Amino acid sequence: MTERIERAAVLTRLFPIIGWLRDYPRQAFGDDLFAGIITAILLVPQGIAYAMLAGLPPQLGLYASILPPAVYAVLGTSRALSVGPVSIAAIMIASALAAPEIKILGDSVHSALVLSAECGVIMLAMAALRMGGLVNFISHPVLTGFTTGAALLIMSSQIQPLLGVKIPACGWDWACYPAVWHNVKTPILAVGLVSLLLLVFFGQPLATLLKKLGLKLSWVTAVSKAGPLLTVGLATWAVGQFDLNAHGVALVGAVPAGLPPLDFTFLEGSRWRPLLPYAAFIALIAYVESVAIAKVTANLRGEKIAPNQELVGLGFANLASALTGGMLVAGGFSRTMVNFSAGARSQLAMLIAASLLAVAVAFFSTWFEAIPQATLAAIILVAIFRLVRLKHIVHTWRYDPGDGKAELATLLGVLALGLEEGIAVGIALTIACNLRKASQPHIAIVGRIPETEHYRNVKRHSVQVWHHLLLVRIDESITFANVGFIEEFLHDALRQQPNIRHIVLICNAVNDIDSTALEALESFNHAVKVLGKTLNLAETKGPVLDKLQKTDFLQQLVPGQVFFRTEDAVRSLG
Repeated sequence: MTERIERAAVLTRLFPIIGWLRDYPRQAFGDDLFAGIITAILLVPQGIAYAMLAGLPPQLGLYASILPPAVYAVLGTSRALSVGPVSIAAIMIASALAAPEIKILGDSVHSALVLSAECGVIMLAMAALRMGGLVNFISHPVLTGFTTGAALLIMSSQIQPLLGVKIPACGWDWACYPAVWHNVKTPILAVGLVSLLLLVFFGQPLATLLKKLGLKLSWVTAVSKAGPLLTVGLATWAVGQFDLNAHGVALVGAVPAGLPPLDFTFLEGSRWRPLLPYAAFIALIAYVESVAIAKVTANLRGEKIAPNQELVGLGFANLASALTGGMLVAGGFSRTMVNFSAGARSQLAMLIAASLLAVAVAFFSTWFEAIPQATLAAIILVAIFRLVRLKHIVHTWRYDPGDGKAELATLLGVLALGLEEGIAVGIALTIACNLRKASQPHIAIVGRIPETEHYRNVKRHSVQVWHHLLLVRIDESITFANVGFIEEFLHDALRQQPNIRHIVLICNAVNDIDSTALEALESFNHAVKVLGKTLNLAETKGPVLDKLQKTDFLQQLVPGQVFFRTEDAVRSLG
């Protein structure tokens, strides 16, 4: 019986779908069906748009929205995450495919499939090495700066299809820009602007109007989120009705009919090595973004996700994408929030959405051929705009200047240097800021609040102090990085108060004292002894005392002592 329970627990951990199917309530099916239909409406235009954003044929975005979400539904731990093509990954793919060493290989579709497969393999390798916690090593400000910079790059890349004009590299030549405007094709601009206005209207304005009319929230979500598909439908109808293609309006073009065949071309090994650095970077960002989105929806419902199992789900989803001729996939913010808002209770909603898309690709792919590229550009702009968070930089800077600088540096680095270089700048600056903080810990000289046993900073509170007793609270572990700063602080305090006879280090915030710090403390203890003073410790944690007891430092302190409480030190020495 015990073995059966353990086996079931292992299977549930490996295949989370077993867990939520076992407890799946029948009444939840209606919610999942509704959410699946609404999400499927988004999959078609977004799949095509993000494929074209990556510089790939539209079918790669559609194929990536069929089997990969189904694979994630079986292996992933988030019940609402919508996996498929995403904007940030699309522009990273475009950046990788545009690199000279990749471009020379030719056949960008083949390279895109190898990227999908490599990302899948890298994620599975990370899962095998239990690297799910890697998500914690990219700070939120750096990630926000990166997504804002990438979003701005994406938006700038969509100006050309929206206006129907090739944008020259004008740079600082301001006389060049009026010439660009004169080359704008009016029919393309009209299609793009009308699409943009429709998409904006179908967002918050229509949702607010429907709520005022008393419509149920689920129906408000359904109607407002159908905006992209309705916009695409109207634009496609306008192309046929007014023969806009003859007036220069670019269309999606032919989309192969039928479900994608299994494609093993990604196994050909000559592209794997040159694409590996790009795949590693994209895999890291795709994973971090996906887990961040999954955590948002999980927290809203009191659910939990397993970061390491997310690597497994996303890894196999990307392998499935490569196998079926699709582009790289990750968790998408807009689709996930639509899926969640529409009432999705489980990954059954995504299975339904993927099934509906499979039917559309198999039997109605000809409907996609007449979609104007200007409409797809408008869809990308509206979806991406919410990722631009310039105000967040100001908010972060006010709270923590170090994090604010890292966020701004990441944004500027992405815009000026590129995606990989930009995030590298942000991570390096974050590490540097944290090292600086660690090397200059907060140290306070404290005194006792009258008629209590509480000790607080003398600069912040009215406290009782003793002319011969120095109470110093160190609010950080003592390590090689900061022990010099701590020593200098103590020496300065002794120079300012020459009458001090006893120094008490309050160590309630010290979690560790490394060997370099220990040698420095021994040296400081010897120096104060020569001056006729004593060094004492108070409120030292058990694990720290265990380490100190393995040395002769506590014997070296004598006549200094180790006190259990600061109050005990004051009563003994004060």
